[in-house]
Amino acid sequence: MTEPTFAGRVSRWYEQHARDLPWRRPEAGPWAILVSEVMLQQTPVARVLPAWQAWLERWPTPAALAGSSPAEAIRMWGRLGYPRRAVRLHECSVAIVERHGGAVPDRLEQLLALPGVGTYTARAVAAFAYGQRHPVVDTNVRRVVCRAVAGEPDAGPTTRPADLVATEELLPAEPAAAALASAAFMELGAVVCTARSPRCGVCPVESTCAWRASGRPAPAGPTRRPQRYAGTDRQVRGLLLGVLREASGPVPHQRLDQVWADDVQRARALAGLVGDGLVEPIGATSFRLVGDGPPAPVAS
Repeated sequence: MTEPTFAGRVSRWYEQHARDLPWRRPEAGPWAILVSEVMLQQTPVARVLPAWQAWLERWPTPAALAGSSPAEAIRMWGRLGYPRRAVRLHECSVAIVERHGGAVPDRLEQLLALPGVGTYTARAVAAFAYGQRHPVVDTNVRRVVCRAVAGEPDAGPTTRPADLVATEELLPAEPAAAALASAAFMELGAVVCTARSPRCGVCPVESTCAWRASGRPAPAGPTRRPQRYAGTDRQVRGLLLGVLREASGPVPHQRLDQVWADDVQRARALAGLVGDGLVEPIGATSFRLVGDGPPAPVAS
């Protein structure tokens, strides 16, 4: 009997142990998968689940979202974090309606051309929604491939072209099997081959893992620490956005001044929200979520 390939062993493990997530179920369509992939960027599954379900209940199709304002998308995003993703999803839904008749496209180049859809998201949708053969490489996949194949403890902070090549070489030739393997690599990195506490004893490729064979060396450089949140511009932006999100229209500047005592930091955070297309000024005295009402007057 032929020895199972790396992808075959991981895929078989995945079929037995994968978490039951709604966007993985057969009834989840391309739009639901696209929304999940955008929400899961830098956000844990536990936080994404309720937000994803609420989003799809309100906007089950790209056309439904495109018919709402970007302000409503920001409100619906709530405290999921990185709210620019909500605006990008709204822009993406408009483009899908205008360019593709409301259907999420299945060609990689068309997915890459959508607003806010990058290399990872486009390949993830092509693979998971349409069963195509593409290397889907996120932090988890890079860590699995780097450890198991190259014997290195850490894949670095960003995806490189070499990561795509290394992952694609592991994929089966048949598209459906490759799509399954892509999901399996990602799951293995998320729940077994984790960054801090890998569970090598239950890993389906432990016997051939190059990192395990070399004694599981630690990364050579300094350990990356989670970024602090308290007192940062991110916190101030979140507080300002919370006030604007709960309002039904423009919010006077004086109300926003009460959010944070440091005038310089508050002004910088507010300017950042405007620059990111999340908030727009109304005259010289008020602000609102972008698109929350009639077009803002043009400053003279």
